[in-house]
Amino acid sequence: MSSSGSAEATVSPSHSASKAKATVAPTSAKDAEEFLKKHNITITLPASDSTPVSPIVSFSQLTSLPSELTAAFKTFKEPSPIQACTWPPALAGKDVVGIAETGSGKTLAFGIPALNALINSSTSTSSNITTLVVAPTRELAIQTHDALSGLGKTFGIASVAIFGGVPKDGQIRMLKASLKQGSDGLLTRIVVGTPGRILDLMNDGALNLSGVNYLVLDEADRMLDKGFENDIRRIIEATKPMNERQTMMFSATWPESVRRLAGTFQRNPVRVTVGSDDLTANSRVEQSVEVFDDPRSKDQRLLGHLKRVLPNKKPSKGYEENRVLVFALYKKEASRVEQFLQRNGYAVGALHGDMSQSARMEALDKFKAGATNLLVATDVAARGLDIPNVNAVINYTFPLTIEDYIHRIGRTGRGGKSGKSITFFTGENHERSLAGEYARVLSDSGFDNEPLKKFPMTIKKKEHSVYGAFYRDDIPKKAATKIVF
Repeated sequence: MSSSGSAEATVSPSHSASKAKATVAPTSAKDAEEFLKKHNITITLPASDSTPVSPIVSFSQLTSLPSELTAAFKTFKEPSPIQACTWPPALAGKDVVGIAETGSGKTLAFGIPALNALINSSTSTSSNITTLVVAPTRELAIQTHDALSGLGKTFGIASVAIFGGVPKDGQIRMLKASLKQGSDGLLTRIVVGTPGRILDLMNDGALNLSGVNYLVLDEADRMLDKGFENDIRRIIEATKPMNERQTMMFSATWPESVRRLAGTFQRNPVRVTVGSDDLTANSRVEQSVEVFDDPRSKDQRLLGHLKRVLPNKKPSKGYEENRVLVFALYKKEASRVEQFLQRNGYAVGALHGDMSQSARMEALDKFKAGATNLLVATDVAARGLDIPNVNAVINYTFPLTIEDYIHRIGRTGRGGKSGKSITFFTGENHERSLAGEYARVLSDSGFDNEPLKKFPMTIKKKEHSVYGAFYRDDIPKKAATKIVF
């Protein structure tokens, strides 16, 4: 646990690129210590910075932020732990690493400092793209874009979302239009995108990142796990130099690959860990597991659960807050389950990789709006998506990794609410090898893992995508030595 003293009245930027200043009312040392202890927060300062970080425990402490910006908080009682502890260094212009469970409010954790920096920037009338957010999935990129666009509109700041699955032409036109003020009076300063499409548009000469001085890597562990490290390095190298850029990295875990990237592209970052560096399940989600001897009985068991957790098959007045997300492992499986539920009278949508991007967006929008109250999805929906009022997640098929399981069930129990997860487990194929890890997750969270004990309880050794089972990420590394010829 890391304790800190009172916050300074005014914090000033550590990067020359950021001109933002934010006045933060101080938190008493006692209140700060209690907050850190309550939420199991560790704040790690770089060796070169001894200034303590004091959490912002009340929105009223953000005294200098424009009221239009603080309007984003009106539906929340208090800052989430990751917001409370990353805002002070981020508003001061420092680099930050934020490690927290899914559903913890990370978008506003980096979004508020980003917009504050843009509003107060001496180059606020520039046509350059100065803020870049990189996300692992199309849906998360769109969600982040929508959030930042809504906050920035009042200040004449626009965002462009760029992602695959749709033609590049429209995105190129939007980027070209960003070079001048639009007819709506907005000036594009923010780009939110996925790594592949960002690189495509960079290579086409349609996207110039040389003016980016505020960079965010969201769900960094996921992007690196999927092999995007080289792409991310190329993207970061196209932005302003490290000493002229503020870099924010958010991750659910803190593996060696993320540490290495942070060490290469961040300058003396403040690291905020809410809970553990390792991935842990959302404590507000009740978890249960059902083991099947005959996988063919899954369909009827699914209908039985839906009768209990989804009182009405179709959305109706009084049941607007009842939504259920069903996860399948394969695209064809998701499609089959969707059709099965449709035949049984449910208002159900689907979200998977065999669908066009427009169909994926339409299904997600209907589910968010409550036009459908049941969504069958593959793991494209497991990360980062903020879908309101999902009161239950059903894992029809167990995912390929425990990390994906944690992120799946994190679609419920968001924003301080409680949720429920039900997992079907057969012990076939990949599932048997994950039984030990899954049993540990249930046990650590205080839930029954007895049904799993018929399977081997060995925990599979973590493997690296290149070095396999021989890889170790716990070996201390010496600092690199610069060689001059």
